[in-house]
Amino acid sequence: MATTFPQNPIGPKLEAYQVIISPVVTEKGTHQSQHAHKDRKAGPAYPFVVNQWASKLQIKAAVEELFNVRVAKVRTQNRKGKVKLDRRRQAGRLANWKKAIVILRPDSPVIEFF
Repeated sequence: MATTFPQNPIGPKLEAYQVIISPVVTEKGTHQSQHAHKDRKAGPAYPFVVNQWASKLQIKAAVEELFNVRVAKVRTQNRKGKVKLDRRRQAGRLANWKKAIVILRPDSPVIEFF
């Protein structure tokens, strides 16, 4: 029997591929993914850009479904969009976004992005 994907009571219904938008590939994120988490009871951590309506339970289920790993913990941050100037020096703002840091269990396989 297939398990149902958890749904947030607020907002649109999301599928697993709609929850995870992209990985955040930065120097810090690469370092976190190659080393164990600081509490030594968890494995590596991976940052993702996720849908703003997604809950921690939905993010956990989506990562487990898409990457076939076991998730220990999910931390989320709501990030404000940067103020940018265009060619005419008029200020504009980039969209706000949500970031999730997914910490895997130590017995879980690693996620390969490249």
